[in-house]
Amino acid sequence: MQFTLIACQPHCQDWISAVGIVTADTPKAFDDFSAGRNVAGMTVVLDSGGGSVNDAIALGRRWRKLGLRTTVGTSVVVKTDAGDRAAVLPDAYCESMCAFMLLSGTARYVPDGAHVRVHQIWMGDRAEDARAASYSADDLMIVERDIGRLAKYTFDMGGDGDLLSLALSIPPWEKLHELSAAELHSTNLVTTDRIADVLPGGGIMDAPVAGLVTKPVQDRFPASVANTTAAGTIVSKQTKTAEAVPTGGVAVASPAQNP
Repeated sequence: MQFTLIACQPHCQDWISAVGIVTADTPKAFDDFSAGRNVAGMTVVLDSGGGSVNDAIALGRRWRKLGLRTTVGTSVVVKTDAGDRAAVLPDAYCESMCAFMLLSGTARYVPDGAHVRVHQIWMGDRAEDARAASYSADDLMIVERDIGRLAKYTFDMGGDGDLLSLALSIPPWEKLHELSAAELHSTNLVTTDRIADVLPGGGIMDAPVAGLVTKPVQDRFPASVANTTAAGTIVSKQTKTAEAVPTGGVAVASPAQNP
């Protein structure tokens, strides 16, 4: 995952853009990013396919300690006659473990047009053909352990048990479940319907305004975080945890490591 500080002053409050897959390197990447910056109380704008369970949990706990707010969107630069301005477009995805990172915000907003999707955590190197794969007792122990950690984290963050129930009922060979507006509220993933509660002075654009040119601040899956094979598979760095596999590719970890 890649972090970028989006400068919006004087039009609105600056925010943090968080894009890409969560790997074992992500918590340190955030620590490096935030070093020397006063990020407490800022908003994180998420666009992520998920990734490592334990590392996403670690990152979420850091964010809660910092009092960060969370939302989903694509950070863009809007070119206008008055000059370039930062903005957030709602057409973005927060999938798998990203939903639980969203949960870490002290205030949480999901705009219409954003997609929050969940499914089961699984062994990352066997999710592509999960039914045909073999599993050892140690593999099952890892998944059970991480489900327990995820459950504790969910309740610590103020989430509802329905969020876990929805996620853990969708196996990796089925399509991810996209949470409806009602489910976002009932699971407590959303705490506010006011944009201003997460982006004071700014706002999320419903769509690119006609005649304006928008440019994403970051690619969705930065090359520095995940390598893409010729087959289009997302190959994440090794991490000793189960993984929630991103849509559009399978997170692959070495069998020598606990994926």
